[in-house]
Parts: sequence; C-alpha cells; structure tokens
Amino acid sequence: MPQNPGGRPPRQSGPARRRVPEPARPQARPRPARLKAAGDRPLKLGSPRPRLRLVGFGLTLVLLVFTVRLLQVQAFDASAYAARANVNRYIPVTLAAERGTITDRSGIDLATTVDAYDITAAPDLLTPERIKAEGAARQAAALLAPVLGERPSVLEQKLTANPKSKYVVLARRQTPKVWNRIKELKKASAARAQRKEGADVLAGVNREPHSKRVYPNGGLAAGILGFVNAEGRGGGGIEAQYDRVLAGQDGKLVYAQSGGRQVPTGDVKEQPAVPGSDIELTIDRDIQWAAQSAITRQVQESGADRGYAVVQDNRTGEILAMANAPGYDPNDLAHADSAALGNAALQDAYEPGSVSKVMTMAAVLEEGAAGPGTHVEVPNRLPRADRSFADDVDHPTWHLTLNGVLAKSSNIGTILAAEQLGKDQGRANQVLYSYLRKFGIGEPTGLGFPGETPGILAQPAKWQGSRQYTIPFGQGLSLNAVQAASVYSTIANGGERIRPTLVRGTKGPDGRFTPAPVPERTRVIGERTARELATMLESVVDDREGTGTKAKIPGYRVAGKTGTSNRVDPRTGRYHGYTASFAGFAPADQPRVTVYCAIQNPTKGSYFGGQICGPVYKQVMEFALKTLQVPPSGTQPPRLPVSYDDQ
Repeated sequence: MPQNPGGRPPRQSGPARRRVPEPARPQARPRPARLKAAGDRPLKLGSPRPRLRLVGFGLTLVLLVFTVRLLQVQAFDASAYAARANVNRYIPVTLAAERGTITDRSGIDLATTVDAYDITAAPDLLTPERIKAEGAARQAAALLAPVLGERPSVLEQKLTANPKSKYVVLARRQTPKVWNRIKELKKASAARAQRKEGADVLAGVNREPHSKRVYPNGGLAAGILGFVNAEGRGGGGIEAQYDRVLAGQDGKLVYAQSGGRQVPTGDVKEQPAVPGSDIELTIDRDIQWAAQSAITRQVQESGADRGYAVVQDNRTGEILAMANAPGYDPNDLAHADSAALGNAALQDAYEPGSVSKVMTMAAVLEEGAAGPGTHVEVPNRLPRADRSFADDVDHPTWHLTLNGVLAKSSNIGTILAAEQLGKDQGRANQVLYSYLRKFGIGEPTGLGFPGETPGILAQPAKWQGSRQYTIPFGQGLSLNAVQAASVYSTIANGGERIRPTLVRGTKGPDGRFTPAPVPERTRVIGERTARELATMLESVVDDREGTGTKAKIPGYRVAGKTGTSNRVDPRTGRYHGYTASFAGFAPADQPRVTVYCAIQNPTKGSYFGGQICGPVYKQVMEFALKTLQVPPSGTQPPRLPVSYDDQ
C-alpha cells in the first residue's frame, strides 16, 4: 500500500467504516513479595465484639445507677428533698399585726404603736468555711454592740450558739434610727470586702418590720394601761386583759434567699396581718392627771407607802380616773420599781375603817331600825365580847343623833346602831352581812382586771368575839379602792348600784365602733334611804363638828366621810400603822361625781383621813366638776342636828 510522505495511510475513496481504538488496559500492580520465615504462623486481628460488650455493660451499669438515684430523688424521696431544699432556700418571716391603740374617753391616745424592727442575723454565714476568715462573729458583734446598746460578748454568743442556723434575733423592737445606723455599717463592711480589706461580716444582718408600744403620756394611768413585754404581749393592766383584742392576728411572709439576702426575683408568699382593735376607756385624761398629781404629792408629803385615788361618774358607773402612787413609766420598765408595776387601787385588799360606816347606816335606815334624828347615847367606853371599845378621842358621854354618830365618826355609836338590826346579835350580823354583800363587798367589781382582789368578807357564822362589833365600823373586813368608791356612787345614784366600768367600747380594723355591754344594775337601798344618807354625809363636811371640813368646796354641796383604820402590814400580817381615807360625792343635791382617796401607812404629820385625804378629795373633786362643767349647787344643805339635849 502506498504511503503518504507523512506516514499516514492514504484516504480511501467512498464510504469507509471508522475504526474505534480499543482502550488501553491498566497494568497489573506488582504484588509485594511475601517473606516467610521458617516456623512463623500467619497473624490474625482480634475481634472487637467482646470489647464492645464490656464497654456497653459498664455504661449500662452507670446509667442504671443514675436511673435508680433519679427515681429515688424524684419519686420516692421527692417531698423530703424538696422540703430540705425549701428550708435552705426559703425564709419564713412573721408579719406582726399592728397593735390596737388605747385611748381615753375623748379619743386621746394613752397607748399607741410606732414602727420598729427586730434585728436578725444568719450565723451560718459567719462560719470560717463560708466567710473564709477567723473571728467573723466576734467582729460582727463588736460593730453592732454600740448601736444595739448590748455587750459584744452577748451578741457573739447569739451568733455562735448555733453556727448552722440561718436565723437568730439579735435585738427586738429597735427604732428606725437604729436600723439606719446598721445599714451604714453594712455598706461600709461590704465596701471593705470589695477592696479586699477584710470579710463582709455584716452580710447576713437583716431586719424584720415590727412595732413598738409607746405611751405618749409617760406614767399617766400606767396602773390601768399596764405594759407590753419583750415578746409583744400584754404584761399587765388593760394590755394584758384585752391582749387578744389589741394584738390582732399576725401574718406570714416566705421569701427566697441567697447568701443571707432576699432574692429580688424569687418567689414571695404573703399572708397579710390583721390589725388589732382600738380600745376606748372611760378614763378622762385630764381628770386622771389631776388625781394622779394630787395623790402622788400627798403620798410624798406624808412619807406613806402608797396611795390611790378613784373618780367615778355615779350616774353611769364609769371610772373617770384611777390613780396610784408611786407609779412607773411603761416606756422605761428597766428602771421601774417592780412593786409599783401593778394597779394597787384594785389589787390591794385593806380594812377601810370609818368610810365603811355608811353601809351600816344604810342598813339601819333601810330596815327602819332608826332615823337620822334618833338619839344615841355614846359613852366613853363600850364593853363588848372580850374588849372595851373606844372612839378615836376620849370624851364624856356624847348625846348624839344618828346623824351626829356619822358626822363625828363614832365607833361606839355605830356599834349601838348596828345592834338594832336584829333581836339578837346573831340576827343583826346576818342582816348587816346581806347589805355589805349587796354593796359589792367580798365579790369582784366586774371590771375583770388582772390581779384584782374581791376583798374579804367572812360569813356571819364566823363573826366571833369582838369581830362582830368591829365590822360595823370598818375593821375585820377588807375591800379595794374601786369597791369603796362604788359604795358611795350607789348612794349618790339613789340606792341603785351600777357595776363599775373601765371600757367604753372597741373599734375594729374596719373602723366600726362596738360599745361595751351595758353594766348590771342592782337595787341596794331605796331612794328615800339614799337621800337621807346623802344629807347625813353632808353633815360630815359642812357641820363644824364634822370630821371632813377640809373637803368643803365653795359653791357646791359636798357629801363625804372620813376614815382612819388600823392597817394590817402585808409583810408581817400584824396591825401596824394606819390607812387614811376619804370618800364622797358632789353636788350632794344633784350627785354627778364620786371621789375616793386612800393613803397607806403615812409616817409624817397627821394620819387622820380628814386631815390628809380630805384636801386630796377637794382638789380632785373641784377639778372634775369644772372639767365636766357641772353647775354649782343652787341650794344650801339642810344641816341636820348632830347632838341633842339630854335635859
């Protein structure tokens, strides 16, 4: 075949079949030579399955342990762990209810409440493990002691007594000023900690809102009001008697905490507190002040152990004043005399002496045994039972009317009059006893006051020997000052006894006023007898022979009675010293106010009731009449005869 010069075959004419070149075959990869040594066995790779099974089994055990623990925590012990977590996380705080206010009859505050704080701390935040410092509790105590007015050792003991505790009260009922000073200390402590100059030892110190009882008038009416103790409960007087009414119902706050601080976004559950109710007393603050000032001054001048003055509205039975001396300031109990913390006007039982003679005269008049003008021959001595009775002064035989027996306060004349109450002494004793009981002797006054004494009045069967002759003139029985005032209010009220009252009503949180129950009324003697007694009592004050002339009040007719009795010393149980007293009401023609005064064991000057209690009666009665705007008497006293001519 001819060839072209280029080495390519010549083209053939006509259609020709194209030849497709065959693909090149890859060259075979040369196999490496396998070296065999003499005695070698072929190597085989280990199977991974056993290893995987072992790992899987281990993971299964681990997961099983976690699953069991998870079931235990979330299912079986879930409540216990939740409770434990809540204890650590949530802090319960008592929201103290605002204590009700005690006011006088005009709405003037006598006891009120102001904001205060309990200072608390979290001791567990001061342990070396938490605060990374030694002596943190001691440092905190040293910082807080001057502010809280407490010894550092006392505060340190509170902070270390239970190191795991998250709550301890360092001081109760501190003023906002104290808390503001503590806040400044906390800021300074936190700033030092940030500067790496020490630990923040006050981080767990906090405060809880509370209230503090305040008595705006100091010691005025302290015996009536009482006080509130460190736990916020009434510790005496009205505060104790009406504690539930005044206290209200505490609420509760539960908040989340961390590091001793409240979590701002944490859960808060609050049950609001219900405020206490206000109590309105029958006391008039101004009359109370006058009575307290007068009795305090006289007790001091007489060098006496104590004294009381009671003022009562005889038309309603309301106590307008009840003063004790010496007293105390409920704002400063730390410096108060423990013997003065009560209300002696209700808690002291003593023999009243001659002021009690009015009850004997009431029985004699009501039973018709004698009248104001009945003649009574009074010897210098009267032998009865195992002794010979005398009056307070030696005298020749007096020829007195029954009115004169009361005016001159004759013990002998009173015994003779009381003997007319029965055909024999036993019957006379029973009749007198019945009247004493109706006047309220030997039974509670009805005030329900804490520690009140009902007095002592034995059954007539026990009036043995001379006792049956001393009881008619006020020795051998005992009463309290309010009972004595109530006797004279009964006569002033026309013979009807009204149980004394000290509370006018309460005002609840809703502002609704609830009046106190209407006091019980009991007819003791008739109106005629009461009028005759009132006229006879005027002779005690108005007649120149009377023993109560120092109680005269210009422009007013005054009815009253003096008393000077032997006093039983409460420490020895024996007679020692005297009880001086004066009781009466005014105006005698239109009675409105009763005043009673008693002074125990005067040691300076006179010990006669007319001399040291008559002036107190006058001062207090004058003030009360002016305060209540009682008009002067429009008539003159009748001046019944005191004596008669035996010729």
